[in-house]
Amino acid sequence: MPSVYTGAPMPLLMMLHGCKQNPEDFAIGTRMNSLAERHGFLVVYPAQASNANGSHCWNWFEKSQQTRDGIEPSLLAGIVREVRESHAVQADKVFVAGLSAGAAMALTLAQTHPGMFAAVGAHSGLPVGAAHDVPSAFAAMQGGSQAARARVASGLKLRTIVFHGDADSIVTIANGSAIAEQAVGSFEGAGVPLQGLTRLDVRVGGRRCTTTEFVDSGGRAQVEEWVVHGAGHAWFGGNSAGSFTDSRGPDASSEMIRFFLESTPECAGTSTRAALANS
Repeated sequence: MPSVYTGAPMPLLMMLHGCKQNPEDFAIGTRMNSLAERHGFLVVYPAQASNANGSHCWNWFEKSQQTRDGIEPSLLAGIVREVRESHAVQADKVFVAGLSAGAAMALTLAQTHPGMFAAVGAHSGLPVGAAHDVPSAFAAMQGGSQAARARVASGLKLRTIVFHGDADSIVTIANGSAIAEQAVGSFEGAGVPLQGLTRLDVRVGGRRCTTTEFVDSGGRAQVEEWVVHGAGHAWFGGNSAGSFTDSRGPDASSEMIRFFLESTPECAGTSTRAALANS
């Protein structure tokens, strides 16, 4: 809860950690609390229990967890409801984001609870339906699942921002591409074609990035995909004091908040776009 919270409604962001992480580690690595102080939003960091998964992974790959009645999606949605009841939250500005297994669960949670979230952020994650058990999870992580590309939630239009390194050897880049494809397909399936594809190539923090924006007829970016060239399985622009972070590359946290809130001039994303416009 940021120090600027006075009881007036604020946006809410749920952050889902990756395997072998915990909320404290994830908060440090992503620097999300600092952004919450700067921009004024609440952040909730659920923790996966060790008795649910020995590596503290969210069980995104279990078929039973890919439905609204799944234990983990139900519990996570319940946490959102509890925070909304105990704090002043802007109902139309609730977001969810995650890293790796956390990103996969964030996407699942957003799909199983339509209307709860205004946007989702997936960093180094996997698309909904990419696996149904442990063997298929490992196959999907290496890009072995093609079925996930065709599985689109019909009618679920959810703004989505995706980050993935093309040198990720743990969860291959094919998964990030599939997430973006699913997101674009969900809009098209709901009768909202996304046009005006814009590609930007720039060096950020010493890494070359390709950004693809999918915009609607009004020019609003509904899906944004960042491919960070030469980067592995880590949160870009993160604090090295946290695990699975890469201080090089774009500031994924700032870019996500810029995308979620859409009009935050202090965010690094704005200066990045200004540099691109002038380059």
